[in-house]
Amino acid sequence: QVQLVESGGGLVQAGGSLRLSCAASGRSFRRYAMGWFRQAPEKQREFVVAINWAGPSTSYADSVKGRFTISRDNAKNTVYLQMDSLKPEDTAVYYCAAGPTMRDVLTATHITSWGQGTQVTVSS
Repeated sequence: QVQLVESGGGLVQAGGSLRLSCAASGRSFRRYAMGWFRQAPEKQREFVVAINWAGPSTSYADSVKGRFTISRDNAKNTVYLQMDSLKPEDTAVYYCAAGPTMRDVLTATHITSWGQGTQVTVSS
């Protein structure tokens, strides 16, 4: 199991960009598929994006396609979420997640680790 710590959240104007990072502890990081979820006030947590262990396969929620990009650096035990063209509706707490496969992560059926979350606020 890995422990996950997110960073990089903050306040940004609509149309701006932020890059979130998720640092993982543990030597087994590269065995896990990784993903990002978000939860807005009074809403359920929702899937944003997932990436498989090797990095070439990704899956994005329709709401962020073309604006967000996930990547991972297995040598640094870190996964990134580049968020461009941000909209006020992207405002949420963003959570990093790890699971055995990309399908486990994108369906949230088997999440082995969650981060504590980082707040992203997009002003209009």
